[in-house]
Amino acid sequence: MSYIISIIKLLNGGLNSSIASLDTSVPFNPMERYKNDFRCISADLRNADLGQSRGPLEIDRPWDAYSDDQLGLMDHLGIREFLVMGFCIGGPMIHNLLKLAEDRVVAAAMMQPSGFSPEYPNIFYENNTERWAPQLCEKRSDITMAQVHDFLTNMYTDRADFVFTVSRDFVRSLQTPLLIAPDNVPAHPYEAAMEVAEIAPNSETTIFPWKDSQENIDRVVDHARRFLKLHEPTVE
Repeated sequence: MSYIISIIKLLNGGLNSSIASLDTSVPFNPMERYKNDFRCISADLRNADLGQSRGPLEIDRPWDAYSDDQLGLMDHLGIREFLVMGFCIGGPMIHNLLKLAEDRVVAAAMMQPSGFSPEYPNIFYENNTERWAPQLCEKRSDITMAQVHDFLTNMYTDRADFVFTVSRDFVRSLQTPLLIAPDNVPAHPYEAAMEVAEIAPNSETTIFPWKDSQENIDRVVDHARRFLKLHEPTVE
């Protein structure tokens, strides 16, 4: 038997996620912490500045384009069912994966998940316009800032509610086990994370706060390990 955990990680609510940034941009590196427990899989996000994955800017379907990449990787590896862990905007991405392929995601751990905050309604558009878009346009003559504006507007501004990718009714209908490790910063609002935890019928939460000490980070790492092992898919 083999056990799979597919890890999605994004950086600071931005679109510059890469495998290399796992060491510096999240509270713990899941590839290192879980390497003896699971087969850990990650990938550079399409068009991340320091990543090695390139692709079109799909303005009309930004979230689905990223989900296609994640599911395509699992198809390429011959993996049907898998666990998933996502940091930051990995939370909304997990919801989108569940919307597109709920039968394939056995369980999901959402660590410091992103969500919409009415106090900071433009934070993701502004962060990505500043930290992601200029480098992308410099490297890609086929992509303009006007196109980036349309892409980010469709990705965030036009979906300015809850977790961006799915509705509350969708989360209420989910039977997939969810683990939520809430945060409380503008890009990872506590209220959005806890609303998911409250309305998803098969969810649990970690301690909060948990990023304030190494001891608490270790407790959450162990909690997530137990959660993921409880729901491991088996492969014949």
